[in-house]
Amino acid sequence: MDPAPDLSGRSPEHPFGVPLIPVRMVNEFVYCPRLAWLEWVAGEWADSSDTVDGRFRHRRIDRPGGELPAAPEEHAAIHARSVTLGSEALGIVGKLDLVEGEGARVTPVDYKRGKRPHVEGGAWQPERVQLCAQGLLLREHGYEAGGGVLYFAASRERVPVDFDDALVADTHAAIAGLRVLAQAEAPPEPLADSPKCPRCSLVGICQPDEIAFLRRQEGTVRPLYVADSHALPLHVQAPRAWLRKEGECIVVEAEKEKIAEARLADVSQVVVYGGAGMTTPLLHELMSRSIPVTWLSYGGWLMGHTVSAGHHNVDVRTDQYRASFDAGKCLALARGLVAAKIRNCRTLARRNWRGEGAEAPAELLIALKEDAHHAERAASLETLLGIEGSAAARYFEHFGSLLKADDLGAFVFSERNRRPPRDPVNALLSFAYSMLSREWLTVLSAVGLDAYRGFYHQPRFARPALALDLMEPFRPLVADSAVIMAINNGEVGAKDFVHAAGGCALTDRGRRSFIAAFERRMSAEVTHPLFGYTVSYRRLLEVQARLLIRWLAGEISDYPNFITR
Repeated sequence: MDPAPDLSGRSPEHPFGVPLIPVRMVNEFVYCPRLAWLEWVAGEWADSSDTVDGRFRHRRIDRPGGELPAAPEEHAAIHARSVTLGSEALGIVGKLDLVEGEGARVTPVDYKRGKRPHVEGGAWQPERVQLCAQGLLLREHGYEAGGGVLYFAASRERVPVDFDDALVADTHAAIAGLRVLAQAEAPPEPLADSPKCPRCSLVGICQPDEIAFLRRQEGTVRPLYVADSHALPLHVQAPRAWLRKEGECIVVEAEKEKIAEARLADVSQVVVYGGAGMTTPLLHELMSRSIPVTWLSYGGWLMGHTVSAGHHNVDVRTDQYRASFDAGKCLALARGLVAAKIRNCRTLARRNWRGEGAEAPAELLIALKEDAHHAERAASLETLLGIEGSAAARYFEHFGSLLKADDLGAFVFSERNRRPPRDPVNALLSFAYSMLSREWLTVLSAVGLDAYRGFYHQPRFARPALALDLMEPFRPLVADSAVIMAINNGEVGAKDFVHAAGGCALTDRGRRSFIAAFERRMSAEVTHPLFGYTVSYRRLLEVQARLLIRWLAGEISDYPNFITR
């Protein structure tokens, strides 16, 4: 058994091969060990207004200026900005905002965006420990640093911090504790009902209240989930379009003429149809901003997915692969997914019924309810496939009764068919499912899961099995609902389809109209039935993906499916 670290004094010598820990992470560890683990070990990050404002206020101090001599020089005046120092002995590395002093005696100055807190010591402990760690780095490089200064930009106040024995011991303890934490495969427990959580940029990733609620099955969940981003997907379907970067914008050209423009800050992903292309500088910028590019055939079939270096937390995928070889876990997850899908189909039919009678037939609703119960008790995946197929046949037998008939009879629906779809309704359904699977593929890549290793859908070449798994409960709520909305609102009509070789496909205009309806549905807000907060369907996919990670890691006992009421 490895000896426990000595947390009372100097941290143990940094082990060979382990990367140096950023001083900023020492601050996060003192503030919240789970936050430090998520950022440093799992590689998670999400911006908030506080983090963006902090970068803005640091823009001047982050520009290097002056010089810190490699060794103290007698009587030399020092005023150096953005100084990077590291120490193998301490096991930390940090960028010091400002170092000022003379000769060997220097003072680190750390800039903070907010106002000075009126607390004992003039600042909160995480900031004091971070500043002391910078002082220890200066000492390791031969300088004398008996104290430092915290500069609070909002109130323009300098708060001196003395590096006394107690603070130095706390700093060594924090470094040692973070080093031990960095070797852990699972994150620490989330804070319980902490006032720190609401302003944390990673609250939507950490999910402290959601985990607590799912464990106890009682209590309230604070609306901690960060606000939806205003960014939206950019769809480009002009066959010879060319995308390039111009300043902070994406410019779309066709035949060397500008046809569209979008700010990079307003784009969440780029979806390219057919033969459109883009410049390398634009692709590099998209990858640096973690904006994925999805490449589709002209008909909307997924061809590929371009992302940045990817999520580096391999433990997430390890947990996923381990669970995917556990037949019991696969069946448990699949049961819930299929039962949730059937229940959501039942709700959609009940809400949108346009057939004979004022309401959906009671026998249909009862039968779907029984199908959901059977799915929850299925003894095998093969049995579950049969139950799902029976429920789908029952649902699509009545799907035409949810649609508003047009004068030309274009939207008469009798059965589900595909490869190729033979009528306008089936063409819309196939296109909608393709768009939904693309959304899930993007989300799963972003959170670190492997979209191609599923639990219910079996792995097959080029099939994103996990994306198909998790989209099951959302087929009726997003894809089918978008189809119903587009038809019943008259957003697509008979002239928006072309028939050839026994198949039916959308025209350019029809595809544009339906993409708009689908994106509107993804942006629609819904109240989570378990947690009570309001979130868009686009953000809800991420919530559910991260809950799956929590289930795979063993933090919650069951994966909570989204079932609307």
